Amino acid sequence: MKAIRIIVSGGGTGGHIFPALAIASLIKEKVKGAAILFVGAKGKMEMEKVPKAGFRIKGLWISGFQRSLSFQNVIFPLKLLVSLIHSFYIIKQFKPNLVVGTGGFASGPVLQIAQWLKIPTVIQEQNSYPGITNKLLSKKVNSICVAYEGMERYFPADKIRITGNPIRSNVLKAVANDKAKEFFGLHPKKQTLAVIGGSLGSKRINELIASKLDFISSFDLQLLWQCGELYYNQYKEMERGGVFIRPFIFEMQQFYSAADVIVSRAGAGSLSELSSVGKPLLLIPSPNVTANHQYKNAVALQNKGAALVIEEDKLEEDFERVFKNLVTTIEIQQKMSKKLKALAKPDAAQSIVKELINLV
Repeated sequence: MKAIRIIVSGGGTGGHIFPALAIASLIKEKVKGAAILFVGAKGKMEMEKVPKAGFRIKGLWISGFQRSLSFQNVIFPLKLLVSLIHSFYIIKQFKPNLVVGTGGFASGPVLQIAQWLKIPTVIQEQNSYPGITNKLLSKKVNSICVAYEGMERYFPADKIRITGNPIRSNVLKAVANDKAKEFFGLHPKKQTLAVIGGSLGSKRINELIASKLDFISSFDLQLLWQCGELYYNQYKEMERGGVFIRPFIFEMQQFYSAADVIVSRAGAGSLSELSSVGKPLLLIPSPNVTANHQYKNAVALQNKGAALVIEEDKLEEDFERVFKNLVTTIEIQQKMSKKLKALAKPDAAQSIVKELINLV
């Protein structure tokens, strides 16, 4: 096999970054001498997370098109042009024989240039409703790896491969529940609620948890709470015995292993990880996403008995009732864990990497 040189582009949120890292890590593990370069957007979280995972990254001056009137929209054409030129130079210098896009601002220019230069391209689409960039790029990509059935509504059917969403390999490396709790300084024998509002944190979930600390502790639960780097200074003073707060948690295998019950957003990547973990789950989907896809993702799990769901605008009236039902009913917890694990696709990264190697 000739030497594999792959550019992986994706970012903006963990939902795009972590699948990209999962794919890259497995390529590095499976293919001796593979050269991998990430391309992201300057100022976005991938510029920090990717180097920490041990990969090189180049940053483009690019951002999304805003739905409202803004100065960012005025300079968007300039940013796009500069990013296309920068992508051309990155590709010419690195000489990849494959370019993979996992979504986010930066993947558009990189995949477009690769297509113009006749370099094979692959899209990995996490959501049941793709963004406009992936829809446009899909006409000329070689393969489209998806997690949901019915994606031929948006993509050419002959290019679709149903693989599931790749998840970080360390998520699957379970740690003993008591040891994981000790890792975070929690009581090893006490039931733990783990809260995560997506990789960037969630303003509304943070407000909810802050207002319900006494209610949560009334069930003799301790709290492991990733609030997001933007919100950490606002909430760090609430940390006390039984309440552990972090801006961001890198050790996700420890986080999931320490959890007995989880409250989470409903991003596609998160749901793939949560299905593999199989812990009782309350989802609060973000309403601020394209086509309300987090709500659709969450309801799909709820309909299968794999999660409970509360929309943001119903938190005040429904949270205490639903939460109490979840944490006090063992039958619900057991059924939910079983259903979640049945939906998991832990080999998604393997399937995607096999597709990439076949293309090369």
